[in-house]
Amino acid sequence: MDNLAMELKENEKDEVQTKWKNLKLDEETIVENRHFTNLEPVEEQRNSNISKSTKLLYYEINDEPPWYLTLFLGFQHYLTMVGGTVSVPIILTPLMCMAPEDPDKANIISTIIFVSGIVTLLQSTFGTRLPIIQGGSFSFLVPSIAILGLPQFKCPESLDGLSESERRELWQIRMREIQGAIIISALFEVFLGAAGIIGLILNYITPMTVAPAIALVGLSLFKVSAIHASSNWIISIGTILLIILFSQYWKNLKIPIPFTRSEKRNGRLRYPIFQVFPVLLTIGLMWLVCYILTVTNVFDKTNAARTDIKEGILRDTLWFRFPYPLQWGIPTITAGAVFGMLSGVIAGTVESIGDYYACARISGAKPPPVHAINRGIMMEGIGCVLAGLWGTGNGTTSYSENIGAISVTKVGSRRVIQAAGCLMIFCALIGKIGAIFISIPEPIIGGVFCIVFATVTAVGLSNLQGVDLNSPRNIFVIGFSLFFGLVCNLHSSTLLICKIS
Repeated sequence: MDNLAMELKENEKDEVQTKWKNLKLDEETIVENRHFTNLEPVEEQRNSNISKSTKLLYYEINDEPPWYLTLFLGFQHYLTMVGGTVSVPIILTPLMCMAPEDPDKANIISTIIFVSGIVTLLQSTFGTRLPIIQGGSFSFLVPSIAILGLPQFKCPESLDGLSESERRELWQIRMREIQGAIIISALFEVFLGAAGIIGLILNYITPMTVAPAIALVGLSLFKVSAIHASSNWIISIGTILLIILFSQYWKNLKIPIPFTRSEKRNGRLRYPIFQVFPVLLTIGLMWLVCYILTVTNVFDKTNAARTDIKEGILRDTLWFRFPYPLQWGIPTITAGAVFGMLSGVIAGTVESIGDYYACARISGAKPPPVHAINRGIMMEGIGCVLAGLWGTGNGTTSYSENIGAISVTKVGSRRVIQAAGCLMIFCALIGKIGAIFISIPEPIIGGVFCIVFATVTAVGLSNLQGVDLNSPRNIFVIGFSLFFGLVCNLHSSTLLICKIS
């Protein structure tokens, strides 16, 4: 009996030690993945979630859909990203002292779409190799606006007395300053990825870091939205209401697709068009309303909502134009502008890391390893360098909107994103397409900005969903970061750049 009791005690002891080892191993796993990688802390849970998401996909990341479906879905991704991308030059070109009817506005839009297509191909083929779209970044807008607000870059009161060549040189000087700042600051992002530093600092990039950084990008642009929307509040509010109607109330309404059949529904295939294209549908409808009110002369000649104000841009823009590096001249480099632009690079880097994990989860891939993240950030840095060389006036970053489109279409194929990159390059060569976007009435743009920048702010704050907001320390960090960030953006950014320059 004594031997049996001793044997039972030894077995219990071994069992307790085994459980303790397993518990310790789980703790190490959770600690090791405590920030972005804590999305799937345990291997079994990660594999089960991947298999669940994969079952919901029609095409996984390595699958190749039929060519016609690939082109259609690629064009959908192009339409999804183009709304946010063209917003950047629409905001920056007036600050660069470009005349409202200048056809080079369309050329800048074509250039940014062209470079976005190139970087999308590079990122999906050699970078993270995830189905993720690259496009213009709002993170670079704040430092760009600060640079263009310097005394030496203030626009003259009137451009009427200037010749065409003088007007062109006026905005190109400012463009070259932005180009130089983006190129040099982007080299820092390339270094972070190539040297593997991103992998080392992942443990310190917490939701408390990401949330204020992204939220401030949206909050800092409220003045720009107000300026555009105030040109005609009736049209702007109508734009806002339509986007809300399509994206929030009609998002589950699926429209039958002509010339298709569905055995399940005993009819035609249906597509959630309002959920995927709420902004583009709103722009089209409100543009039609503005056109009708313009033709019927309800709007007077000075009303910003008239559709014939910028018709000269559409008429004067070339049908075909190939964007090329240094097309606006040799970039200029100043220390103040470079240091200011670094804030945009850092914010874009932090945002992209979160996008990589979200894209992998939605597309049914495993969470990207550290070396893939390093490679992705390095490729984004290279993309920003290319954007600076081509003269887009902006950098590039990953697009969360297109990640959401994957969850709607249930197609996570890398080939579709590569097709989207090719379509971006092709459409950018047609100059009239860029001119069409520039011709959108200003109050419609203002209404879209009110929704887009509000969404950017909310996306940033959504990173706090796993943070303990009952903690006084967390409340202080979040509140101070947001408030002081707005204070710096309003007063200190320009002064800092002036002193360094």
